[in-house]
Amino acid sequence: MQNVLPSSDKKEQTVQKMFSSIARYYDLNNTVLSLGLHHRWKKKTVELAELGPGDRVADVGTGTADLAILAADQVGEKGNVVAIDLNEAMLQRGLAKLVGRSGVMMARGNAERLPLKDQSVDAVLTGFCMRNVTDFDGALAEIFRVLKPKGRMVCLEFSRPQHPIFRKLYDFYSFQILPAVGQWVSNDQTGVYDYLPASIRQFPDQETFAKKLRRMGFTEVAYYNRAGGIVAIHIGKK
Repeated sequence: MQNVLPSSDKKEQTVQKMFSSIARYYDLNNTVLSLGLHHRWKKKTVELAELGPGDRVADVGTGTADLAILAADQVGEKGNVVAIDLNEAMLQRGLAKLVGRSGVMMARGNAERLPLKDQSVDAVLTGFCMRNVTDFDGALAEIFRVLKPKGRMVCLEFSRPQHPIFRKLYDFYSFQILPAVGQWVSNDQTGVYDYLPASIRQFPDQETFAKKLRRMGFTEVAYYNRAGGIVAIHIGKK
């Protein structure tokens, strides 16, 4: 497989260019490429956050704000959700979904330098974001910083299928079918749909990610596989 991952010093700029290119088609491609399953995964992510009325929530790497909207429904009028993303084009797509809604504030910001005060949120959600950051440990440290004591982080991310045969089938889908379909739907020329499967393979698997969370200071760490481990939902408490 040809290496399509950008070098660390160029990753942020390259990734932002890619996501700006596909922002218009991002939701459509998520639905097509996941066969609609991403909606279920996101609902489970918010469920595991155990949000309550009045909670303050940060959705880091919000993209087009799906998790933020689901969270706002849980925290109610007395709570609030700040949806943070570095990519302006994605934020604009998210803002379009918020017309007529309240309880969600969109903010441009870097996951490695969150525009939030120490111990200011009850929960941090993140969906399909962490593998795209330049400094993975730095982003986790920021999440830990902004969480209140006993606050919970819930991270939805692509992971490693558990069964070897299924893993081979998924690799074929990821590296052959996904790029072709993604590029066809979005007419993308940046190579983002080659980058995405490569970034998934580089990202820590379930157990490695869980160990990293414990080293960062999180407790009650656990993960839940979905779709045979194609994705995993990781949780940790401060």
